[in-house]
Amino acid sequence: GTITPAELKEKLDSDEGVTVVDVRDANEYSEGHIVDAINIPIANFEVRSDELSKHNDQPVIVACKMGQHSGSVGTILRKKGFTNVFRLTGGMAEWRGQNLPVVKS
Repeated sequence: GTITPAELKEKLDSDEGVTVVDVRDANEYSEGHIVDAINIPIANFEVRSDELSKHNDQPVIVACKMGQHSGSVGTILRKKGFTNVFRLTGGMAEWRGQNLPVVKS
């Protein structure tokens, strides 16, 4: 499924318990990401996806740069037993375009 930046912001604000995975490279991630997002670059995703296994009871939101890479990541996650996977519509470009908060690392 998909989730819009506004819907994701609402979920994060409500403490509903969602896991955000940022699949951009580490440089892009450090320049600004959604608070508490876990950075697993798409290049290493298959190998490192097990790092998310402790979150598989929560909805997982996949954020990439423009929304174009998150589909393939979702496929990997579903194969690994994640049932509740969403991609962030428009990716981080759209998130920023809507002036939603980012943190730098």
